[in-house]
Amino acid sequence: MWRDLAPIGRNNESGGYRRFAWTGADADCRAWFKAQAESRGLTYELDRNGNQWAWLGDPAAGDAVVTGSHLDSVPDGGAFDGPLGVVSSFAALDELRRRGAEFTRPLALTNFGDEEGARFGLACVGSRLTAGRLTPEQAAQLRDGDGVSLPQAMERAGYDPEAIGPDPERLARIGAFVELHVEQGRALDLSGDAVGIASAIWPHGRWRFDFRGEANHAGTTRLVDRRDPMLSYAQTVLAARREAELAGAVATFGKISVEPNGVNAIPSLVRGWLDSRAADQQTLDTVVTAVEKAAREYADAHGIDLETVRESFTPVVEFDHALRDELGRILGILGTDDKLTVPVLGTGAGHDAGILADSVPTAMLFVRNPTGVSHSPAEHAAEDDCLAGVNALADVLEGLACR
Repeated sequence: MWRDLAPIGRNNESGGYRRFAWTGADADCRAWFKAQAESRGLTYELDRNGNQWAWLGDPAAGDAVVTGSHLDSVPDGGAFDGPLGVVSSFAALDELRRRGAEFTRPLALTNFGDEEGARFGLACVGSRLTAGRLTPEQAAQLRDGDGVSLPQAMERAGYDPEAIGPDPERLARIGAFVELHVEQGRALDLSGDAVGIASAIWPHGRWRFDFRGEANHAGTTRLVDRRDPMLSYAQTVLAARREAELAGAVATFGKISVEPNGVNAIPSLVRGWLDSRAADQQTLDTVVTAVEKAAREYADAHGIDLETVRESFTPVVEFDHALRDELGRILGILGTDDKLTVPVLGTGAGHDAGILADSVPTAMLFVRNPTGVSHSPAEHAAEDDCLAGVNALADVLEGLACR
């Protein structure tokens, strides 16, 4: 499965993946998922929001155990973020069949659409729509860098954008959702464990900073006469790093758009996107407020107009404690004092499991990442650790769905 999936959407120059929502690479990933489902005799479904489902047992019976992740990527992302969870879900089912496991609850494997938000700027679109965390009206306003709206992209890919929206009936079928994911950090590598359990997702969001100045000639305009928004933007980038360090959080300006974007032209507009995350809401608020204050001061000093817009936000997500503890019991990693003896990891990365957590009991398993690198072609997990993840997921599914 890994070999079949690996070439899809891979860029030969960077070695990274460009599997963006509703593109050809996305279609190929979806075809791969459907083929895997049908080859195992599973009931295949495509829901109203473009998420894929593969069912063992009656989809309408309720109290189903669901596992899976996503197949899309960030620009030039790695091979493991998302796909490891989807491949592992099929592999775990194969392992349970090899064991002769008898299911007492329906089981579903899933691929959520547009998790990374690389094309339209909002993460977890498929799961947000399903959970009612994104309305059809809001989704219709999403546009990619070429001005193509989400409904237009869906229609061009052969899907009906008029059908998107909350799907409470589908969520009501789910008794538990468990997502396996490569760790996006080095906690497991430092602890020496191949697999860990997630505790919570840090609050995080994306903010857009628009610095508006005045376009002019780069060679003939005196420095004192310039209204150069790039200066204010550059100082704000440094401020974000400084404030994050002071607060023990993270803050990143990873995307920028410049107009007119000429080598010999002073920009008229510099638009930058801030991604910030912290262990708690108060810390995150402190960082973002400080960055916005610094940006305003720098803009005023250079005669620049500044507008800030919060484009997305996800509060802290505590995974279901009862389900998390059940995973610990199933995996046999409880000590004599009933405390988990392997790392219970908080994470600064968002996931579909976090979006669904308000609607259904959710939990996550992490597989060791020896370098901690993610969202990069260098992202990696060793084969033996991946297999340990498959076995752990199989144990969990057996414990939840076969008791």
